Amino acid sequence: MAPVAERKVVGAAAESQEPAAAEDDEGQNLWSSILSEVSTRSRSKLPTGKNILVLGEDGSGKTTLMAKLQGAEHNKKGRGLEYLYLNIHDEDRDDHTRCNVWILDGELYHKGLLKFAVSAENLKNTLAVFVADMARPWTIMDSLQKWASVLREHIDKLKIPPEELKEMEQKMVKEFQEYVEPEEGSHGSPQRRAAAPGQEDEEVVLPLGENVLTHNLGIPVLVVCTKCDAVSILEKEHDYRDEHLDFIQSHIRRFCLEYGAALVYTSIKEEKNVDLLYKYLVHKMYDFQFTTPALVVEKDAVFIPAGWDKDKKIAILYENFATLKQDDAYEDIIVKPLVKKPVHDKEVASEDEQVFLMKQQSLLAKQPATPSRPADSPRQPGGSPRTPRQPGGTNMVTAVPPISSGTPKGPAAANEGVLANFFNSLLSKKTGSPGSPGAGGVQSTAKKSGQKPVLTDVQAELDRMSRKPDSVVTTNSSSAENEA
Repeated sequence: MAPVAERKVVGAAAESQEPAAAEDDEGQNLWSSILSEVSTRSRSKLPTGKNILVLGEDGSGKTTLMAKLQGAEHNKKGRGLEYLYLNIHDEDRDDHTRCNVWILDGELYHKGLLKFAVSAENLKNTLAVFVADMARPWTIMDSLQKWASVLREHIDKLKIPPEELKEMEQKMVKEFQEYVEPEEGSHGSPQRRAAAPGQEDEEVVLPLGENVLTHNLGIPVLVVCTKCDAVSILEKEHDYRDEHLDFIQSHIRRFCLEYGAALVYTSIKEEKNVDLLYKYLVHKMYDFQFTTPALVVEKDAVFIPAGWDKDKKIAILYENFATLKQDDAYEDIIVKPLVKKPVHDKEVASEDEQVFLMKQQSLLAKQPATPSRPADSPRQPGGSPRTPRQPGGTNMVTAVPPISSGTPKGPAAANEGVLANFFNSLLSKKTGSPGSPGAGGVQSTAKKSGQKPVLTDVQAELDRMSRKPDSVVTTNSSSAENEA
């Protein structure tokens, strides 16, 4: 049996070791808490490698829409397969990441490029966006069906294991069934139902409808109708009524039910639903909180999240049909308008007045000068005008009226110009033979001076001839008539 003093020493040593052990335990707890926090933060970081695949027709606004979400000004368009990325920022975690965006050209010729955007490894992290052009509603359904078939064909070629593909499809069904409408005015509440601990197995999941997810691609799908500001143009120019717009919306919503897709009407021109589209994309890709409910009141700003719609809700649109039926074929009701070629509507720009006058002046300057003709061209009773000068320079007179003595009056005054030419020809004949230098002396002088022969010489000649016997005048007039 140990002495009492020894027991006291042993008890004191034991008491001194207890605080040291407590300090060690506390230090270990601190380190474990730090490590757990670090590991939790590492697991909560934004995932990388997410992809958005954008499909649609040429001119539907695919690149412009995604550039708007990126915050960049779109001023050019690529060919084949375009690439850009969205900067994703989580304010709560203070974390950044990039979301890849692949935009396929609108020609089916380029569908082989999908292998560079979507592979078997990143299919799980991919979201498909089908873009439809509301400015051309007659192309919407054909475009949606075409690009959905292209994507389905590409996914089938990836040769994903059936078990993995089945798991992806079941995940889509579960997300569609678990959708819960967010409460109005709620801030920060998750969009999906948050089950209480221990109640996961007790949650009741409603079965899918008859036409819901019949074409399950295994990835989230989003249908975006662009250029919804063109609704007013359709109403004014193509006589679209509310029932036509409801008819278009009903067919698009039926397509969305088949693929489990969401629907967003956007307008970049009027800034409608652009921010909402970005928030919904981030919610679907990175599980961000999203609190916007379905919007079906405004005909050009519709938003229907995946899981909200059903056949009964679509049937509400049929109540507004007056002349249409829900079973009418889309292409029979929404017909492409005929483009009328303008006949006389070609716009002609008027030329400046001064330019026109300058052109006319230059044209007149290029034309050869024409010899001046008398103001009055008398005609004989036969109707043929007198031709005092024939080509070749030969002077001929077709007819000479009888000359009376005295000053001519009345009709004779009008023939002064013809008489002047006639007597000048007589003078030239007397001076020399036709064609000789002397014969053309008077005419050449007149041509060089640019003036008509002076009538004073003619009057003197008339006075001289009036003093001659009448036989000479008669002989000259008869010879002129015979020549004519």
